[in-house]
Amino acid sequence: MNIVGIITATAIIGVLGLFVGLFLGAAGIRFKVEVDEREEAVLAALPGNNCGGCGYAGCSGLAAAIVKGEAEVNACPVGGEPVGKKIAGIMGVEAGESVRMTAFVKCNGDCDKTTMDYEYTGVEDCAMLSFVPNGGPKTCNHGCLGFGNCVKACPFDAIHVENGVAKVDKEKCKACGKCVAACPKNLIELIPYEAQYAVACSSKDKGPVTMKGCQVGCIGCTLCAKNCPAEAITIENFHAHIDQSKCEKCGVCAEKCPKKTIVIL
Repeated sequence: MNIVGIITATAIIGVLGLFVGLFLGAAGIRFKVEVDEREEAVLAALPGNNCGGCGYAGCSGLAAAIVKGEAEVNACPVGGEPVGKKIAGIMGVEAGESVRMTAFVKCNGDCDKTTMDYEYTGVEDCAMLSFVPNGGPKTCNHGCLGFGNCVKACPFDAIHVENGVAKVDKEKCKACGKCVAACPKNLIELIPYEAQYAVACSSKDKGPVTMKGCQVGCIGCTLCAKNCPAEAITIENFHAHIDQSKCEKCGVCAEKCPKKTIVIL
């Protein structure tokens, strides 16, 4: 190829590149998606964990929803009240009250307090145990399986298996709800951080059946409900549950519980 051909080819490529660049620049301006400055400010105020505990696909999704008025300014469970107030300032609204929550495992039947039907050897995954006899080796079909699906799901290292039962460190817990979703037995619920008493059992079996499998299981005796001065406890399907919004933290229920199923948090 002679020098003229080389110069010509170079010129053509240069002109083509310039044209493409101008076209892309014009297209970028023409189809630019306008982003509310408040959305960027809200996103910067969020902790950036992208845990999904707010119900949206990451912090950017929540930021967009807040700006559109589809989510509360204090909807981030990880940031809590401080972040809620900061976002309220950005949006020019009142933050409102925010109740700090924490996860609680409704089972206290560790390896020393429960009986086993057989010795399990296999995949250590709580969800997989739904395919094995009796839903797991424990006699109680409602207890914690202890293989830590909740531990693996927690992005804050706030839950660990201790002696066969998952335990939550309420100081580390951000109430993102991932452990709640990960537990195949539905043993984990979110309760107020300030709660002082909770029923550490999920058994729905009658008392005699529960006692065969666990020393500390709820037997539905109703003593807690009968003695609660605030009428904060109900019994359904042989199982006690505390309405934390009514609980006066007096501790009478824990004193009256014969199986010590109601624990101090």
